[in-house]
Amino acid sequence: MEATSNFVPAEIPNGVVQVGDQNYMPDSRGALVPLALVKPADKLQDETVRKVMGFAIALSDQIERFKAHCMADLADLDRLLEQEYGLVKRGNKGKGNRTYMTVDTLFKVTVQVADFIDFGPELQIAKSLLDECLTEWSADARPEIRAVVTRAFNTDKEGKINRSEIFMLLRLEIDDPRWRRAMAAITNAMRVVGRKEYVRFGMRASTEADWRSVTIALAQA
Repeated sequence: MEATSNFVPAEIPNGVVQVGDQNYMPDSRGALVPLALVKPADKLQDETVRKVMGFAIALSDQIERFKAHCMADLADLDRLLEQEYGLVKRGNKGKGNRTYMTVDTLFKVTVQVADFIDFGPELQIAKSLLDECLTEWSADARPEIRAVVTRAFNTDKEGKINRSEIFMLLRLEIDDPRWRRAMAAITNAMRVVGRKEYVRFGMRASTEADWRSVTIALAQA
């Protein structure tokens, strides 16, 4: 890794266990395999993975430190702006999406806030009300609505309801009292159970140029 010659990797165990005067490598089941019996190709793969992981762990730690410093700097800036406008100190809680930019508008830092939403027991009440609607409506009536309801309560790959389809239901205007009660139940079922902030970086060569993302990730283009 010539590009990382000045980058100190994290320490990774070499995977060799010494018992008496003999060296072994534990396999996936924990059995000790004499080092002499481990295939050269397996040894090479083991060494390469440990080398790459050493750099990966160190880089991950560095990115975490960078993010912490970045958020601290932005928080300091927010406090200064709040003081300028006479706002009582309130910390970062409740802040939404925001973009910070240089005077020449060629560099920007964007903070995006994502809420993690879960649903309470009212959601099952909503499903029962919607089932009543679908049962009463004729089989060929409102097929697109029937499809949205079906998809909304089908589980996704993680075994959870399809949130995007649930939100789609809330945008539909249906003149049926049970439907309206179902939508109210869905709204009451929604709970914000967590929040995460994502930082995005952008730059451009001129005010006429397109923005280019400064990606801090290990991804193959």
